[in-house]
Amino acid sequence: MAITKKRKAVEAKLDKNKIYTLPEAASMVKNINCTKFDSSVDLHVRLGVDPKKADQAIRGTVTLPHGTGKTKVVLVLCTSDKEAEAKAAGADFVGLDEYVQKIESGWTSVDVIIATPSVMPKIGKLGKILGPRNLMPNPKTGTVTNDITNAVKEVKGGKIAFKIDKAGIIHASIGRVSFDALKISENAQELINTLVRLKPATAKGTYVKGVSIASSMSPGLSIDTKSVV
Repeated sequence: MAITKKRKAVEAKLDKNKIYTLPEAASMVKNINCTKFDSSVDLHVRLGVDPKKADQAIRGTVTLPHGTGKTKVVLVLCTSDKEAEAKAAGADFVGLDEYVQKIESGWTSVDVIIATPSVMPKIGKLGKILGPRNLMPNPKTGTVTNDITNAVKEVKGGKIAFKIDKAGIIHASIGRVSFDALKISENAQELINTLVRLKPATAKGTYVKGVSIASSMSPGLSIDTKSVV
């Protein structure tokens, strides 16, 4: 694929051998953005764990201090007595049977699905559709709960879920290029701090093996792990 003039200009600004501190990378990721839209800024953290082992399959949630810059679309699956609470909390879609049928037909136009424990038996059959899209409600991420109000407000306020992939890497959107560098840096550090707290007791050797940051369609920047751990 041909390299565009914008991409060439971006690469000319970079020292490919440089390892950045997090604040430096947060500034640079803004400078090298080459899209016309407000690109997502993504953090990638390679961990020294074996995702095949249940106790090392890192997953969890973190509330970013400055949010993600994106208003998340939330579906709450619940019984009728919880619908008013969900709507008052700010959920975009609320219901049960209607949305179960829509999802079975392929509809997944939401960012987060929250469910009450009582309806999980009805939702279990949707795992094959929702699982691959990281939309399946799960108690570990706070998306299976009776406290609908708090769950919706946390998601709308910047709470994100993360899950390690098969290669042992955590990928997460931690802001937009329109954020100032300090906000990008602080959001990234909050996620890293959370991952460090989740270090399994059985993990041996170096835990945080690599950290990089990138915006949509721009080169990744390597971050000095010693500056963030």
